Amino acid sequence: MTPHQLYQEKRRTVEQALSLIHSGDTVIGATYVCEPVLLYRALHTIAPRVRDVTVWCGITKEVYPFYSDPAYHDTFFVNCIFYDPQARANHAGGHVSYLPFHMHQMPGIMANQEPDVFMMAVPPMDAEGYFYLTPIQQFETEVFHAAKTRIFEVNPHIPFLPTGKRVHISEITCLIESDCGISYAPEFMPSAVEQQAAANAAALVRDGDTIQIGLGNLSNAVADALHDKNDLGIYTEIFCAPAGRLMQRGVVTNRRKNFHPDKTVCGFLWGDQPFYDFLDHNPDIELLPSAYVNDPYHIAQNDNMVSINTALQIDLTGQVCSETLNGRQYSGTGGATDFAAGAYMSRGGRGIVVITSTAKNGTVSKIQPMLSLGSVVSISRNWVDCIVTEYGVAHLKGANIRQRVERLIAIAHPDFRAELRREADRLMLW
Repeated sequence: MTPHQLYQEKRRTVEQALSLIHSGDTVIGATYVCEPVLLYRALHTIAPRVRDVTVWCGITKEVYPFYSDPAYHDTFFVNCIFYDPQARANHAGGHVSYLPFHMHQMPGIMANQEPDVFMMAVPPMDAEGYFYLTPIQQFETEVFHAAKTRIFEVNPHIPFLPTGKRVHISEITCLIESDCGISYAPEFMPSAVEQQAAANAAALVRDGDTIQIGLGNLSNAVADALHDKNDLGIYTEIFCAPAGRLMQRGVVTNRRKNFHPDKTVCGFLWGDQPFYDFLDHNPDIELLPSAYVNDPYHIAQNDNMVSINTALQIDLTGQVCSETLNGRQYSGTGGATDFAAGAYMSRGGRGIVVITSTAKNGTVSKIQPMLSLGSVVSISRNWVDCIVTEYGVAHLKGANIRQRVERLIAIAHPDFRAELRREADRLMLW
């Protein structure tokens, strides 16, 4: 049977594909650009015939009834790998929970769940009958092979990367076809304060360094502040539009990398349409599984590796919380710990955590004597190198607690420095 004949044989409607999900099943969906949007939109329709279905997902493109409508909370339980607004809004209902992990561990953890059904949106099949699992490799390859039932949502709008893992049409259970819009990263507009903090962080980056950078106002601002650098390399978990612009402008060349030279290495991609157009069929992007990319040992193989992360709160000893607010899950660990550790061990490496000094319109200091009650330590103080705010840089690597307290107070907002000193005295941190 030819690949085209197999394709026609495996085509199904959305309803037919979802009929393969049964009571008690564990369903894992791909994330970001490869989110199975049409299947998720209709997933709630199977509620009358199933119960106790567990769905694993992350940041979602839109609000789905199976996830957010209370009418389906008794049918579907959501294991969330990274909290987004939909997860935060539904957490109190008791049918959503967060899974703690380091990103390099996640593929193995998810594959070991013995998933019943794996759903993923993919670019169209090639002439030889292969689908490329692009542009994301967080856990998709491992879960694809572990799942009993494999459903593809074929969408021509998904960018194609020739370095992605590929699977043959004969290996999937069925497919549906989709022409719906794909997931775009949110737009970010850094403030003047964020731009100043970003400029301080960018000053720690040298020509020829290899960088990891994330997503958000501060991350975007740091990327913009790197435009005067030369011959940067990229080795990162998420590759997004601001970093893509550095490639397009020739700031990133990857020429001076000693590990995967001449390639931008990433585990997944998320951005806007111009970014996806730039990525499509781009041979300079090397998409590799997160189990590999996020392994601190591999990160550390990059000489002069610079990890750039953000945080929600930092205490005076250097503990970093990047995922909880007031003791409640807000986002997730992601690859923050992986890259902090990898950069720390890299020859010539630097780990940067960049924040603005205050939150809530200047009424709360992000540098606190102790983390708030219930806060999660996303990056241990043992892996923290540099903390950066709009007021400067606190070098913590090799510093004792007294030195850390002094240096962190020096980059806190001036309105809170006296209070931080008093609390440091009370807690005997000096």
